[in-house]
Amino acid sequence: MKQPVGHYAYESRDREFLQERIAEFEDQVKRRLSGALSEEEFKPLRLMNGIYLQVHAYMLRVAIPYGILDSRQLRKLAHVARRYDRGYGHFTTRQNIQFNWISLEDAPAILRDLAEADMHAIQTSGNCIRNITSDEYAGAARDELMDPRVHAEILRQWSTLHPEFTFLPRKFKIAISGSPEDRVAARFHDIGLLARPSENGPLFRVFVGGGLGRTPVVGQELFDSVPEAELLATLEATLRVYNAYGRRDNLYRARIKILVQTIGIEPFREAVKAELAKMDLSHYRLTPERVAAIRARFAAPELHAVDDADAVLAQHQKEDPAFARWMQSNTHPHFDEGYSIATVSLKTPGDIPGDVTAEQMDGLADIAERFAFSELRVTHLQNIVLGHVRKDQLYALWQGLKELNLAAPNIGLAGDIVSCPGLDYCTLANARSLPLARKLGARFGDARLQEEIGALSINISGCINACGHHHAGHIGILGVDKRGSEFYQILLGGQAGDRASIGAILGPALSEDDAVAAIARMIDHYLAHRNEQESFLEMVTRLGKAPFKEVAYETV
Repeated sequence: MKQPVGHYAYESRDREFLQERIAEFEDQVKRRLSGALSEEEFKPLRLMNGIYLQVHAYMLRVAIPYGILDSRQLRKLAHVARRYDRGYGHFTTRQNIQFNWISLEDAPAILRDLAEADMHAIQTSGNCIRNITSDEYAGAARDELMDPRVHAEILRQWSTLHPEFTFLPRKFKIAISGSPEDRVAARFHDIGLLARPSENGPLFRVFVGGGLGRTPVVGQELFDSVPEAELLATLEATLRVYNAYGRRDNLYRARIKILVQTIGIEPFREAVKAELAKMDLSHYRLTPERVAAIRARFAAPELHAVDDADAVLAQHQKEDPAFARWMQSNTHPHFDEGYSIATVSLKTPGDIPGDVTAEQMDGLADIAERFAFSELRVTHLQNIVLGHVRKDQLYALWQGLKELNLAAPNIGLAGDIVSCPGLDYCTLANARSLPLARKLGARFGDARLQEEIGALSINISGCINACGHHHAGHIGILGVDKRGSEFYQILLGGQAGDRASIGAILGPALSEDDAVAAIARMIDHYLAHRNEQESFLEMVTRLGKAPFKEVAYETV
């Protein structure tokens, strides 16, 4: 098998392990269906294999380690959607994909089908280290300091079925980026890593104790410059401290952010240092040879830019304003002058954010094979990135996306809405997220309006668990239950990145239609009163929430 571009190539032992895992789970499913296992006994077993019991059916969450897919894997996901689900899948904010309508009887067969394409559902659920997320532009962006994918793979191998960390007090999320700006929301993770090169090798800035959910917290710096050789030991020590002292008596107080808040960052840091002092660091040392061995399992694309690529691209933009608008919002500079990074929006106005049909998956696989070395990346904002596209081929790529109804020019704009599945599927949700997301997507779907508004993130969660990252949106929306009815609380001023902040609650919760109208009035107020070149978030920062609250509730 030809080694796929962009992500770690499996070896025979990887595939043998998956088959053993599936056989074990198949026996567990048979015992559950026969009644030999109760649901309570079966629950931790199914969660270790990515199976949730939701409102209408079982849901399977499939892992996409650090967001990297190849076209054969995407075709396999299309097959699962078509054969075992209702013809679509939902890409999540953890760079995974969910299938919401599977039957438990089919679960082992689905996992076998996925294993044929080197895919699985490990680290997608349960109180373990979850799927490692990373920068969707990794290894392609012109502004990148270093490619984080090799270290993301090292962390995946270290954390998978780690005997000490399979049953942590709560789920644990790690993100890593090698860009000069934080593109992975590192400060909103249990551990966030920002990698950079140095004369003596890679260094890692480590943040700890971040997270959203019931208690949103911006993570604090644990260490500024952890050398590559000490990275695994440092993370191991951090997890050991959490595993030893994290609360297990209260589900809502069990995350590492609560532990860090309770004892303080300095005592936590000292506890990690004390744990490191007790460890035999030789067992964890990342030598250059070990890193090189992992790097060798990745294949780099063979780039062959053409001399007139820029001229061809400029002509296409001149002749087609719609394409020029898409180029402005949906591309990012590539390290090679003849190439570009293209983002495929999964937020077509009026559609469900993150949902992709089996036909669209197959179509995207075709496009990736034709234009992007068969490689795709899932983003934590529920879109798809094609990392290496020749500039003279961008117009043809865009035309292919139009045929799939996936050419919305809205990345980073008001239509690029992030949303969890909400009460339509999730048993934890208090309100539906998807109908509100569709209404907002339609309300701000016009490309010219979005261009006029400029940078704006809208994030929706159906409950306090914040799978839609509502605290981190410039405008955040939280579904709540008010005496049996669905209402929506609006938050203002959140953001991820280097200046991470948590959105503030604007006022009382509103009905679905009132929430849409209130957000529209706030955006209209911004357009009418902004300073020249001032973004929505900059205006909120300058004026505070008071003027926005006044217009939001003026007719309520």
